[in-house]
Amino acid sequence: MDWLLALLAAFNVASMITIYRDRQAERVEAPWTLFAYSLITTELAWLWLPTQALFALVLIALGALSSALGLIAFLTLLASWVALFKNIRTAFKSTELTEAALQSGLGVDYLQGIPEAAQKKLEDAATFRDWCRPFHMHRADVEKLKNIDFGPAGIKQRLDIYRPARIPEGGCPVLLQIHGGAWIMGSKDRQALPLMYYMASKGWICVAINYRLSPSVSFPVHLEDCKRALCWIRREGSKYGMNTDFVAVTGGSAGGHLTALMGLTANLPELQSEFPGVDTAVQAVVPFYGIYDMLARFDPHSSDVFIRFVHNRVIHESPEQNPELWDLASPITHIKPDAPPFMIVQGEIDSLTNSRGASLFHRKLTEVSDNPVVYLELPGAEHAFDNIHSPRTDPVIRGVHRFLEWSLARHTAQPRQFDDAGNEQAVPAQNLAKEASR
Repeated sequence: MDWLLALLAAFNVASMITIYRDRQAERVEAPWTLFAYSLITTELAWLWLPTQALFALVLIALGALSSALGLIAFLTLLASWVALFKNIRTAFKSTELTEAALQSGLGVDYLQGIPEAAQKKLEDAATFRDWCRPFHMHRADVEKLKNIDFGPAGIKQRLDIYRPARIPEGGCPVLLQIHGGAWIMGSKDRQALPLMYYMASKGWICVAINYRLSPSVSFPVHLEDCKRALCWIRREGSKYGMNTDFVAVTGGSAGGHLTALMGLTANLPELQSEFPGVDTAVQAVVPFYGIYDMLARFDPHSSDVFIRFVHNRVIHESPEQNPELWDLASPITHIKPDAPPFMIVQGEIDSLTNSRGASLFHRKLTEVSDNPVVYLELPGAEHAFDNIHSPRTDPVIRGVHRFLEWSLARHTAQPRQFDDAGNEQAVPAQNLAKEASR
């Protein structure tokens, strides 16, 4: 029994090292392994701690402390639990961190800009029952429609719809979800389920899409498919109860990259040649742990590794062969004054995307955009943290809901402004803040 206790202690110590390893200061070798190894002690920590405590008690009852090895293992295990408990406490701070980020980006009185009827939807809080079932997603008041074609490419151009069981008159605002997977894998029905089921239960319609994947296709095919799905929403969405006047977009990792591009490349003719007359502007953007610069110029430690990966699989021309294509693929090069409202979500200890890149993108976007930018960086959060219910995920989801309700209210209330050439202009962020405080 003592050797089992020693194995548990060794696993915990190694896990703590992965959690507290600085992702910013050095190149991270084998990031996928680091991500998989540390996930259990970040997003599932609050369940993992009592589970292993129970396991340790069983081993002790069976005599694990009868040897020096067992005693040393137990003391080591206790020390590792201190670090694990610290990470659990950090996760439980997500509610106040999320609200602080929203107030910083939208104004301290931003909730006053949300209609009273919508504010009532914001009052519920995550419960212990939700966290005890991290993989339970389904809700009785949400209907799911599966595998609807939005293009001719079969399974790679299909979407699922999550919608309220009762559709109100006038339809529901739309949230388009783009899955991640390094542009080479992933599926519409495996990511962001806590967010989509929650938003659908609050009167939104969520549309999760597949898109063609590399290496069989090269960028910008992925983005073109996302725009095709948006065109489908604009043309067909009303048949499913959607109010297509307001479409927000979200996604994580590679989906976060494509989400940011969807917000910043509206109506570029070269990206929607088959649908030139359809408006591909979105009204709000929520990228989770995305890639914002395909050349990773903010991260000299790993830029060469990342560029090599992207060149070999995703963009079939090198930066030297086609620099314009790499710029097209980099959201940070598309920043513009009329960008829609953004809420950028990033984990501080993300093993697969660097928080420095998200922070830089936030700073550049804030400097240029006339619309608000919310930046939420979560201490102790790993990549893909939002795919299961947890004390961190559920407060963040509710924060995203508040951001989207605020964006919807601003979009509905703000007057449309046009320049001398007849082009619609964004209302400056300071004007929105004034409106929100009234």
